[in-house]
Amino acid sequence: SPLQDSSDDIEDVSLFDADDDVSRRSKKSKIRHPVASFFHLFFRVSAIVVYLLCELLTSSFIACMVTIILLLSCDFWAVKNVTGRLMVGLRWWNQVDDDGRSHWVFEARKVSAQGAKSSSEAESRIFWLGLITCPMIWVIFAFSALFSFKVKWLAVVVMGVVLQGANLYGYIRCKVGSRKNLTSMATSYLGKQFLRQVRCQGLGIHA
Repeated sequence: SPLQDSSDDIEDVSLFDADDDVSRRSKKSKIRHPVASFFHLFFRVSAIVVYLLCELLTSSFIACMVTIILLLSCDFWAVKNVTGRLMVGLRWWNQVDDDGRSHWVFEARKVSAQGAKSSSEAESRIFWLGLITCPMIWVIFAFSALFSFKVKWLAVVVMGVVLQGANLYGYIRCKVGSRKNLTSMATSYLGKQFLRQVRCQGLGIHA
């Protein structure tokens, strides 16, 4: 019976470990905020679709322009205030002090004591993919409208570039840090590369 008990114990432990591994993988790949993930892409993708199909949907330029601007405004508010905080734990805003000077403020969610993050890898991929891809598409629209002499669409396209570009800039600053931190990171990286090359050359000389 002691052998049977010890084998049972070993089997139980292995099963529990397997369950823990499965649960960790599911937590990483699971979308914990499906509503936020949906609306993170819905408004910005809808604005692009309306811009591409507006001439087929209606002949009224004013209706298309108002619809696109409303979708872009809803997207700017949702991404800035809701989806960034829920999906990746980041938030940014700009405030003006009493002297009239503008300040950027960045916040990041703290990691819990267990080291677990409340956002999943799937949500992070969705967030950054939508955040980076859509402004690039509006930049392409801007060049297309400029070179095809569609002057009336320039205001709409510029609005898309500005609103979605502002969110992209804010979250990149929030993720990477200030310019000073970015400069120090680049300087330290170049310094390490230089030292590595010196060591390799030194080893080659001694060899």
